[in-house]
Amino acid sequence: MKNRSVLVSGAGIGGPTLAYWLHRYGFDVTVVERAAGPRTGGHAVDIRGTAREVAERTGIVPAVRAAHTGARGMAFVDQDNKRVATLGTDVFGDSGGPVAELPVLRTDLARILYEATRDDVEYLFGDSVVAAEQNDVGIQVRFESGAARRFDLLVGADGVRSTVRGLLFGPDEKYLRDLGCYVSLFGTTTTLAHDGWQLMHTMPAGGGRPGRTAAVYPRTEPGTALAGFFLRSAPLRYDRRDVDEQKRIVARAFEGDGWEVPRLLATIGDASDFYFDRVVQVEVDGWSRGRTVLLGDAGYCASPMSGIGTSLALVGAYVLAGELAAADGDHRQAYATYELRMREFVDRAQEFARRSGDNGLMPDSRAQIRMRNLSIRLLPYLPRTLVGRGMERVANTVELPDYAALAHR
Repeated sequence: MKNRSVLVSGAGIGGPTLAYWLHRYGFDVTVVERAAGPRTGGHAVDIRGTAREVAERTGIVPAVRAAHTGARGMAFVDQDNKRVATLGTDVFGDSGGPVAELPVLRTDLARILYEATRDDVEYLFGDSVVAAEQNDVGIQVRFESGAARRFDLLVGADGVRSTVRGLLFGPDEKYLRDLGCYVSLFGTTTTLAHDGWQLMHTMPAGGGRPGRTAAVYPRTEPGTALAGFFLRSAPLRYDRRDVDEQKRIVARAFEGDGWEVPRLLATIGDASDFYFDRVVQVEVDGWSRGRTVLLGDAGYCASPMSGIGTSLALVGAYVLAGELAAADGDHRQAYATYELRMREFVDRAQEFARRSGDNGLMPDSRAQIRMRNLSIRLLPYLPRTLVGRGMERVANTVELPDYAALAHR
Protein backbone atom coordinates (compact mmCIF):
# COMPACT_ATOMS: atom_id res chain seq x y z
CA MET A 1 0.00 0.00 0.00
CA LYS A 2 1.14 3.54 -0.78
CA ASN A 3 1.14 6.33 1.78
CA ARG A 4 0.66 4.29 4.95
CA SER A 5 1.56 7.00 7.49
CA VAL A 6 -1.16 9.59 8.11
CA LEU A 7 -1.13 12.57 10.47
CA VAL A 8 -4.57 13.78 11.54
CA SER A 9 -4.79 17.22 13.14
CA GLY A 10 -7.73 17.36 15.55
CA ALA A 11 -9.14 14.89 18.07
CA GLY A 12 -12.76 16.04 18.00
CA ILE A 13 -15.27 13.89 16.11
CA GLY A 14 -14.00 13.54 12.55
CA GLY A 15 -10.36 12.94 13.46
CA PRO A 16 -10.79 9.90 15.74
CA THR A 17 -13.47 8.43 13.45
CA LEU A 18 -11.06 8.68 10.52
CA ALA A 19 -8.30 7.19 12.67
CA TYR A 20 -10.52 4.23 13.59
CA TRP A 21 -11.22 3.33 9.98
CA LEU A 22 -7.72 4.03 8.67
CA HIS A 23 -6.33 1.65 11.29
CA ARG A 24 -8.87 -0.98 10.22
CA TYR A 25 -7.56 -0.66 6.66
CA GLY A 26 -3.92 -1.02 7.66
CA PHE A 27 -2.72 2.58 7.84
CA ASP A 28 -0.42 3.92 10.56
CA VAL A 29 -2.21 6.88 12.16
CA THR A 30 -1.07 9.69 14.44
CA VAL A 31 -3.57 12.21 15.85
CA VAL A 32 -2.29 15.54 17.16
CA GLU A 33 -4.52 17.68 19.36
CA ARG A 34 -3.81 21.13 20.80
CA ALA A 35 -5.82 20.41 23.97
CA ALA A 36 -4.17 18.57 26.85
CA GLY A 37 -6.61 15.68 26.51
CA PRO A 38 -9.92 14.76 24.89
CA ARG A 39 -11.99 17.90 24.50
CA THR A 40 -14.48 18.86 27.22
CA GLY A 41 -17.44 21.21 27.12
CA GLY A 42 -19.52 21.94 24.06
CA HIS A 43 -23.15 21.46 23.21
CA ALA A 44 -25.36 18.48 22.52
CA VAL A 45 -24.96 17.03 19.04
CA ASP A 46 -27.11 14.67 16.98
CA ILE A 47 -26.26 11.61 14.93
CA ARG A 48 -28.61 11.65 11.95
CA GLY A 49 -29.45 9.71 8.83
CA THR A 50 -26.50 7.99 7.20
CA ALA A 51 -24.27 8.96 10.13
CA ARG A 52 -26.22 6.51 12.29
CA GLU A 53 -25.09 3.73 9.97
CA VAL A 54 -21.49 4.96 10.31
CA ALA A 55 -21.88 4.85 14.11
CA GLU A 56 -23.25 1.30 13.83
CA ARG A 57 -20.36 0.16 11.66
CA THR A 58 -17.88 1.84 14.00
CA GLY A 59 -19.39 -0.09 16.91
CA ILE A 60 -20.09 2.93 19.14
CA VAL A 61 -23.91 2.94 19.24
CA PRO A 62 -24.25 1.13 22.61
CA ALA A 63 -21.90 3.67 24.22
CA VAL A 64 -23.72 6.56 22.53
CA ARG A 65 -27.08 5.31 23.78
CA ALA A 66 -25.66 5.02 27.29
CA ALA A 67 -24.59 8.68 27.08
CA HIS A 68 -27.95 9.85 25.68
CA THR A 69 -28.80 13.32 27.01
CA GLY A 70 -32.42 12.36 27.56
CA ALA A 71 -33.58 15.01 25.10
CA ARG A 72 -37.09 14.40 23.79
CA GLY A 73 -37.52 17.47 21.63
CA MET A 74 -37.41 21.25 21.46
CA ALA A 75 -40.01 23.58 22.97
CA PHE A 76 -40.30 27.32 22.33
CA VAL A 77 -41.56 29.10 25.45
CA ASP A 78 -42.84 32.54 26.32
CA GLN A 79 -41.85 34.87 29.15
CA ASP A 80 -43.76 32.74 31.67
CA ASN A 81 -42.22 29.48 30.43
CA LYS A 82 -45.47 28.47 28.74
CA ARG A 83 -44.84 26.32 25.68
CA VAL A 84 -46.04 28.02 22.53
CA ALA A 85 -44.65 25.49 20.02
CA THR A 86 -42.99 22.08 20.33
CA LEU A 87 -40.93 19.85 18.06
CA GLY A 88 -40.67 16.24 19.23
CA THR A 89 -38.00 13.87 17.96
CA ASP A 90 -40.62 11.93 15.99
CA VAL A 91 -41.97 14.80 13.87
CA PHE A 92 -39.37 14.65 11.11
CA GLY A 93 -38.70 10.92 10.97
CA ASP A 94 -35.71 9.04 12.36
CA SER A 95 -33.25 11.82 11.65
CA GLY A 96 -35.22 14.24 13.77
CA GLY A 97 -35.74 17.94 13.52
CA PRO A 98 -33.76 20.14 15.91
CA VAL A 99 -33.35 17.05 18.12
CA ALA A 100 -32.66 13.61 16.63
CA GLU A 101 -33.02 10.10 18.01
CA LEU A 102 -29.39 9.96 19.18
CA PRO A 103 -28.56 13.26 20.94
CA VAL A 104 -25.33 13.16 22.94
CA LEU A 105 -23.00 15.76 24.40
CA ARG A 106 -20.15 16.47 22.04
CA THR A 107 -17.64 15.87 24.84
CA ASP A 108 -19.14 12.39 25.42
CA LEU A 109 -19.00 11.48 21.74
CA ALA A 110 -15.38 12.65 21.51
CA ARG A 111 -14.55 10.53 24.57
CA ILE A 112 -16.28 7.47 23.12
CA LEU A 113 -14.35 7.77 19.86
CA TYR A 114 -11.07 8.31 21.68
CA GLU A 115 -11.64 5.22 23.82
CA ALA A 116 -12.39 3.21 20.67
CA THR A 117 -9.04 4.19 19.11
CA ARG A 118 -6.51 4.96 21.85
CA ASP A 119 -5.01 1.43 21.88
CA ASP A 120 -4.40 1.41 18.12
CA VAL A 121 -3.62 5.02 17.28
CA GLU A 122 -0.82 7.35 18.42
CA TYR A 123 -2.25 10.45 20.14
CA LEU A 124 -0.16 13.57 20.69
CA PHE A 125 -2.06 15.81 23.10
CA GLY A 126 -0.96 19.31 24.01
CA ASP A 127 0.68 19.91 20.65
CA SER A 128 -0.19 21.22 17.19
CA VAL A 129 1.14 21.59 13.67
CA VAL A 130 2.94 24.91 13.09
CA ALA A 131 4.61 24.23 9.73
CA ALA A 132 4.14 21.76 6.90
CA GLU A 133 6.04 21.36 3.63
CA GLN A 134 4.86 18.79 1.10
CA ASN A 135 6.40 17.38 -2.06
CA ASP A 136 6.07 14.36 -4.34
CA VAL A 137 7.32 11.90 -1.74
CA GLY A 138 5.81 13.09 1.56
CA ILE A 139 5.03 15.93 3.91
CA GLN A 140 7.45 17.28 6.51
CA VAL A 141 5.69 18.60 9.62
CA ARG A 142 7.00 20.69 12.49
CA PHE A 143 5.08 20.73 15.77
CA GLU A 144 4.67 23.50 18.33
CA SER A 145 6.69 21.34 20.74
CA GLY A 146 9.67 21.66 18.37
CA ALA A 147 9.53 18.08 17.12
CA ALA A 148 9.73 17.43 13.38
CA ARG A 149 8.41 14.34 11.60
CA ARG A 150 7.64 13.11 8.13
CA PHE A 151 4.31 11.62 7.08
CA ASP A 152 2.85 10.46 3.81
CA LEU A 153 -0.47 12.29 4.22
CA LEU A 154 -1.92 15.09 6.36
CA VAL A 155 -5.58 15.54 7.31
CA GLY A 156 -6.92 18.80 8.73
CA ALA A 157 -9.79 17.88 11.05
CA ASP A 158 -9.08 20.78 13.38
CA GLY A 159 -12.25 22.86 13.28
CA VAL A 160 -13.61 26.04 11.77
CA ARG A 161 -10.36 27.97 12.23
CA SER A 162 -8.22 25.10 11.08
CA THR A 163 -4.48 25.48 11.51
CA VAL A 164 -3.82 23.01 8.71
CA ARG A 165 -6.11 24.92 6.36
CA GLY A 166 -4.38 28.17 7.25
CA LEU A 167 -0.94 26.71 6.52
CA LEU A 168 -1.72 25.00 3.21
CA PHE A 169 -4.90 26.57 1.82
CA GLY A 170 -4.71 30.20 2.93
CA PRO A 171 -6.10 32.57 5.60
CA ASP A 172 -9.51 32.16 7.24
CA GLU A 173 -11.13 35.13 5.50
CA LYS A 174 -10.98 33.27 2.19
CA TYR A 175 -13.21 30.50 3.48
CA LEU A 176 -15.50 31.74 6.27
CA ARG A 177 -19.06 32.74 5.33
CA ASP A 178 -20.55 35.01 8.00
CA LEU A 179 -24.13 34.17 9.06
CA GLY A 180 -24.67 37.38 11.00
CA CYS A 181 -24.83 36.18 14.60
CA TYR A 182 -22.95 34.85 17.62
CA VAL A 183 -23.50 31.76 19.75
CA SER A 184 -22.47 31.19 23.36
CA LEU A 185 -22.72 27.95 25.34
CA PHE A 186 -21.76 26.98 28.88
CA GLY A 187 -22.68 24.52 31.59
CA THR A 188 -24.98 25.72 34.33
CA THR A 189 -27.27 24.65 37.13
CA THR A 190 -30.99 25.23 36.98
CA THR A 191 -34.18 24.27 38.74
CA LEU A 192 -36.13 24.76 35.54
CA ALA A 193 -38.16 21.59 34.91
CA HIS A 194 -37.41 20.72 31.31
CA ASP A 195 -38.16 16.97 31.46
CA GLY A 196 -35.88 16.18 28.55
CA TRP A 197 -37.03 19.13 26.45
CA GLN A 198 -34.73 21.79 25.07
CA LEU A 199 -36.33 25.10 25.97
CA MET A 200 -35.93 28.12 23.71
CA HIS A 201 -37.05 31.70 24.43
CA THR A 202 -36.84 34.16 21.54
CA MET A 203 -36.90 37.93 21.99
CA PRO A 204 -37.60 40.14 18.95
CA ALA A 205 -35.56 43.12 17.87
CA GLY A 206 -36.59 46.41 19.42
CA GLY A 207 -35.33 49.36 21.43
CA GLY A 208 -32.09 49.35 19.49
CA ARG A 209 -31.44 45.70 20.31
CA PRO A 210 -31.31 42.88 17.76
CA GLY A 211 -33.27 39.63 17.81
CA ARG A 212 -31.89 37.08 20.25
CA THR A 213 -32.66 33.67 21.72
CA ALA A 214 -31.80 32.12 25.09
CA ALA A 215 -31.94 28.37 25.61
CA VAL A 216 -31.65 25.61 28.19
CA TYR A 217 -30.49 22.18 27.00
CA PRO A 218 -30.91 19.10 29.22
CA ARG A 219 -27.94 17.17 30.53
CA THR A 220 -27.84 13.75 32.10
CA GLU A 221 -26.89 14.98 35.60
CA PRO A 222 -29.93 16.14 37.65
CA GLY A 223 -30.05 19.87 38.26
CA THR A 224 -27.59 20.68 35.47
CA ALA A 225 -28.10 22.00 31.97
CA LEU A 226 -26.35 23.69 29.10
CA ALA A 227 -27.14 27.36 28.64
CA GLY A 228 -27.26 28.72 25.12
CA PHE A 229 -27.39 32.29 23.84
CA PHE A 230 -27.86 33.30 20.19
CA LEU A 231 -27.43 36.93 19.20
CA ARG A 232 -27.84 38.73 15.89
CA SER A 233 -25.02 41.22 15.56
CA ALA A 234 -22.56 42.83 13.21
CA PRO A 235 -19.00 41.55 13.78
CA LEU A 236 -17.64 42.63 17.17
CA ARG A 237 -14.08 43.56 18.06
CA TYR A 238 -12.82 41.51 21.00
CA ASP A 239 -9.84 39.47 22.12
CA ARG A 240 -10.46 35.81 21.24
CA ARG A 241 -8.14 34.82 24.09
CA ASP A 242 -9.97 36.91 26.71
CA VAL A 243 -12.80 34.69 27.97
CA ASP A 244 -13.87 37.22 30.60
CA GLU A 245 -14.38 39.85 27.92
CA GLN A 246 -16.51 37.44 25.92
CA LYS A 247 -18.62 36.66 28.98
CA ARG A 248 -19.23 40.39 29.44
CA ILE A 249 -20.36 40.68 25.82
CA VAL A 250 -23.01 38.01 26.36
CA ALA A 251 -24.12 39.47 29.69
CA ARG A 252 -24.55 42.95 28.21
CA ALA A 253 -26.41 41.67 25.16
CA PHE A 254 -29.05 39.90 27.28
CA GLU A 255 -29.14 42.26 30.25
CA GLY A 256 -32.69 42.99 31.40
CA ASP A 257 -34.29 40.11 29.51
CA GLY A 258 -36.80 37.90 31.26
CA TRP A 259 -37.64 34.19 31.41
CA GLU A 260 -34.66 32.21 32.77
CA VAL A 261 -32.08 34.66 31.42
CA PRO A 262 -31.14 36.43 34.72
CA ARG A 263 -30.50 33.11 36.47
CA LEU A 264 -28.44 31.77 33.58
CA LEU A 265 -26.34 34.92 33.40
CA ALA A 266 -25.77 34.75 37.15
CA THR A 267 -23.77 31.54 36.58
CA ILE A 268 -21.77 32.68 33.56
CA GLY A 269 -18.84 33.99 35.61
CA ASP A 270 -18.09 30.54 37.05
CA ALA A 271 -18.46 28.65 33.77
CA SER A 272 -15.24 26.76 33.04
CA ASP A 273 -16.52 25.40 29.71
CA PHE A 274 -17.61 28.75 28.27
CA TYR A 275 -17.78 28.97 24.46
CA PHE A 276 -18.36 32.07 22.35
CA ASP A 277 -17.87 32.51 18.65
CA ARG A 278 -19.17 34.00 15.44
CA VAL A 279 -21.56 31.70 13.56
CA VAL A 280 -19.96 30.93 10.22
CA GLN A 281 -19.89 28.37 7.47
CA VAL A 282 -16.70 27.09 5.86
CA GLU A 283 -16.73 27.01 2.08
CA VAL A 284 -13.62 25.65 0.39
CA ASP A 285 -13.42 25.15 -3.37
CA GLY A 286 -11.56 21.86 -3.40
CA TRP A 287 -10.86 20.10 -0.12
CA SER A 288 -7.34 18.89 -0.97
CA ARG A 289 -4.01 20.45 -1.76
CA GLY A 290 -1.37 17.91 -2.73
CA ARG A 291 -1.04 15.39 0.09
CA THR A 292 -3.26 17.39 2.45
CA VAL A 293 -7.04 17.08 2.76
CA LEU A 294 -9.70 18.70 4.96
CA LEU A 295 -12.36 16.89 6.98
CA GLY A 296 -15.43 18.05 8.89
CA ASP A 297 -15.66 21.67 10.06
CA ALA A 298 -12.21 22.47 8.70
CA GLY A 299 -13.45 21.88 5.17
CA TYR A 300 -17.21 22.28 5.24
CA CYS A 301 -18.67 23.51 8.52
CA ALA A 302 -22.42 23.98 8.09
CA SER A 303 -22.65 26.02 11.34
CA PRO A 304 -24.41 25.24 14.64
CA MET A 305 -27.66 26.27 12.95
CA SER A 306 -27.62 23.12 10.83
CA GLY A 307 -27.87 20.44 13.52
CA ILE A 308 -25.91 18.22 11.14
CA GLY A 309 -22.24 19.12 11.58
CA THR A 310 -21.46 15.99 13.59
CA SER A 311 -23.10 13.81 10.97
CA LEU A 312 -21.06 15.49 8.24
CA ALA A 313 -17.87 14.73 10.17
CA LEU A 314 -18.79 11.08 10.82
CA VAL A 315 -19.83 10.35 7.25
CA GLY A 316 -16.92 12.32 5.80
CA ALA A 317 -14.41 10.40 7.93
CA TYR A 318 -15.87 7.04 6.94
CA VAL A 319 -15.86 7.90 3.25
CA LEU A 320 -12.37 9.42 3.25
CA ALA A 321 -10.86 6.40 5.00
CA GLY A 322 -12.71 3.99 2.71
CA GLU A 323 -11.62 5.78 -0.44
CA LEU A 324 -7.98 5.85 0.67
CA ALA A 325 -8.17 2.09 1.24
CA ALA A 326 -10.00 1.49 -2.06
CA ALA A 327 -7.33 3.48 -3.92
CA ASP A 328 -4.55 1.51 -2.20
CA GLY A 329 -3.29 4.74 -0.65
CA ASP A 330 -3.31 6.77 -3.87
CA HIS A 331 -4.25 10.10 -2.33
CA ARG A 332 -5.01 11.88 -5.60
CA GLN A 333 -7.65 9.35 -6.58
CA ALA A 334 -9.00 8.96 -3.04
CA TYR A 335 -9.31 12.68 -2.32
CA ALA A 336 -11.15 13.30 -5.57
CA THR A 337 -13.65 10.49 -4.97
CA TYR A 338 -14.16 11.53 -1.35
CA GLU A 339 -15.14 15.02 -2.43
CA LEU A 340 -17.34 13.70 -5.24
CA ARG A 341 -19.28 11.50 -2.79
CA MET A 342 -19.61 14.19 -0.10
CA ARG A 343 -20.13 17.44 -2.01
CA GLU A 344 -23.91 17.23 -2.47
CA PHE A 345 -24.37 16.35 1.22
CA VAL A 346 -22.30 19.38 2.24
CA ASP A 347 -24.11 21.74 -0.13
CA ARG A 348 -27.54 20.61 1.10
CA ALA A 349 -26.51 20.84 4.77
CA GLN A 350 -25.17 24.37 4.40
CA GLU A 351 -28.23 25.60 2.52
CA PHE A 352 -30.49 23.98 5.15
CA ALA A 353 -28.52 25.72 7.92
CA ARG A 354 -28.99 29.13 6.34
CA ARG A 355 -32.76 28.60 6.13
CA SER A 356 -32.95 27.24 9.69
CA GLY A 357 -31.12 30.23 11.15
CA ASP A 358 -33.46 32.73 9.54
CA ASN A 359 -36.67 30.85 10.26
CA GLY A 360 -36.00 28.98 13.50
CA LEU A 361 -33.49 30.13 16.12
CA MET A 362 -33.09 33.69 14.90
CA PRO A 363 -36.34 35.31 13.74
CA ASP A 364 -35.93 39.06 14.07
CA SER A 365 -39.44 40.42 14.54
CA ARG A 366 -42.59 39.57 16.48
CA ALA A 367 -44.31 38.68 13.20
CA GLN A 368 -41.53 36.25 12.30
CA ILE A 369 -41.73 34.66 15.76
CA ARG A 370 -45.50 34.20 15.46
CA MET A 371 -45.11 32.70 11.98
CA ARG A 372 -42.44 30.29 13.21
CA ASN A 373 -44.58 29.14 16.13
CA LEU A 374 -47.65 28.70 13.94
CA SER A 375 -45.67 26.71 11.37
CA ILE A 376 -44.35 24.39 14.07
CA ARG A 377 -47.83 23.82 15.53
CA LEU A 378 -49.10 22.83 12.08
CA LEU A 379 -46.37 20.25 11.42
CA PRO A 380 -48.13 17.26 13.06
CA TYR A 381 -51.07 17.76 10.70
CA LEU A 382 -49.02 17.72 7.51
CA PRO A 383 -48.21 14.54 5.54
CA ARG A 384 -44.96 12.92 6.70
CA THR A 385 -43.67 12.98 3.12
CA LEU A 386 -43.99 16.77 3.13
CA VAL A 387 -42.62 17.34 6.62
CA GLY A 388 -39.66 15.04 6.12
CA ARG A 389 -38.30 16.71 3.02
CA GLY A 390 -36.00 18.95 5.07
CA MET A 391 -33.63 17.42 7.60
CA GLU A 392 -34.47 13.81 6.73
CA ARG A 393 -33.62 14.37 3.08
CA VAL A 394 -30.40 16.20 3.88
CA ALA A 395 -29.23 13.65 6.45
CA ASN A 396 -29.62 10.75 4.03
CA THR A 397 -27.97 12.36 1.01
CA VAL A 398 -25.01 9.97 0.89
CA GLU A 399 -25.38 6.32 0.02
CA LEU A 400 -22.66 4.66 2.07
CA PRO A 401 -20.30 2.35 0.18
CA ASP A 402 -19.40 -0.91 1.92
CA TYR A 403 -15.64 -0.96 2.34
CA ALA A 404 -15.65 -3.99 4.68
CA ALA A 405 -13.69 -6.21 2.27
CA LEU A 406 -10.78 -3.76 2.44
CA ALA A 407 -10.16 -4.16 6.17
CA HIS A 408 -6.67 -5.40 7.09
CA ARG A 409 -5.86 -6.45 3.58
